[in-house]
Amino acid sequence: MGRSRRQDPEEAPEPEAAPERSYQELVENVNAISRPLASRKLTRRLYKCIKKAAKHKQIRRGVKEVQKFINKGEKGIIVLAGDTLPIDVYCHIPIMCEDRSLPYVYIPSKTDLGAAAGSKRPTCVIMVKPHEEYQETYDECLEEVEALPLPL
Repeated sequence: MGRSRRQDPEEAPEPEAAPERSYQELVENVNAISRPLASRKLTRRLYKCIKKAAKHKQIRRGVKEVQKFINKGEKGIIVLAGDTLPIDVYCHIPIMCEDRSLPYVYIPSKTDLGAAAGSKRPTCVIMVKPHEEYQETYDECLEEVEALPLPL
């Protein structure tokens, strides 16, 4: 019943990092509505573009914020996480994008999406806005996302 001895910060065990999961493992966990799903190559390009956009503060994060700016008519690429549950949280976003002819794509992991945006928290939706600093990367991603077949 005595007091437990406090550990020195140097002695504290470090939290183990989550093991890197392959693209195939991540794809196994996506929702049924996750169409069009980005390829491994496109997913990496999107993460790169999101990192650059976050640096220039040209992203919108989260369902409420993205929904608000879609309604206001802002343009950009909408990136959705395919492993978000329940799907009711964001299943209306693709419909809004199709109505306003905005390109959207699903990627397998919300944790990776949040990390690419510079956040420690997982994120299920991000809007990447165009900017002259990373216009070339943005245009490549836009071209590939628009080339993906839309679900029926």
